[in-house]
Amino acid sequence: MTASAYLSDDQIERLAHLLEQRAVPFRGFNLEALDGYLTALAVSPAELAMDQWEPTIWGKTPRWDDAAERAGIEDLLLSHRNMALARVRHGNETLPDHLAPLLWLPEDPENPAEGAQAPQEDELDVGRDWALGFFTAVELQEDAWDAWLDQNDWMEEIFEQFDRLASGEVIGEDPTQPGTPIDYPERLGIIAMLPDMLADLHHHRIEALTPREPIRALDTPERNEPCPCGSGKKYKKCCGA
Repeated sequence: MTASAYLSDDQIERLAHLLEQRAVPFRGFNLEALDGYLTALAVSPAELAMDQWEPTIWGKTPRWDDAAERAGIEDLLLSHRNMALARVRHGNETLPDHLAPLLWLPEDPENPAEGAQAPQEDELDVGRDWALGFFTAVELQEDAWDAWLDQNDWMEEIFEQFDRLASGEVIGEDPTQPGTPIDYPERLGIIAMLPDMLADLHHHRIEALTPREPIRALDTPERNEPCPCGSGKKYKKCCGA
C-alpha cells in the first residue's frame, strides 16, 4: 500500500471510524480535529517527521495487530497529510471539492426534518474541533509560530478567527471580561473564509522558507588602479569618473 494524493470517500469513512474507536476514547482526535491538525502542519514554520506529529493524534498510542495493519494506518494518515498539503495551495475560487476541509455541518439546523428535534446549541459548534486540532499542531512549534505572529499583524487576525471557532466567543478589548458568544451563521462565515486564509499562510510559509542568496557588492578598485573594464585607463579616469 502507498499513500495517495488525497482521501477517497471510503478512506475518509474508514479513518473516521478508526479514530472513533482507537483515538477518541483516549482523548485523541476525531476526524475533524485531525484535519485541522494536519492543515496546521501544512503551513507550519518547519517540516516535522511523522514520529514527531503522529503520537498526539491517538492520545495513547494503540497496539496494532501486525505490521500490515500499522502500514495501512500510516498510509491513511499520510494520504490525509497529502490532502492538507494540496488544500492550502488553493484559495476559495480554485479549491477542488475533494480537497475541502473535513468539517461536520448539520444539513439544515433552522428547519429540521419532520419529527426530528432541532440541534442543541452545543451541537452547532461547527469548526470547533477543527480549530482545536489546528492549535494543537501550532503548539508543537510554538516559539516559531510566535515569531511569525509578532512579525505579521495579518496573521494574528487569522488566528483570531480560528480562536473564535475554538472558543465560541469574541474577546473584546478587555480580555478579563467575558467574551461575546458567536452564533451558527458567524461560524459558517469563518468556515467559508478558511481556504483563502490557509492559502495566505501557505504563501507566507513558502516565502519565509525560500533560501535567499545575499547580494554581494563588487569589489571597487582603488582610484589609481587599472579599470576592470579592460580599457587600459586608470579607474578614476574611466568607469569611476
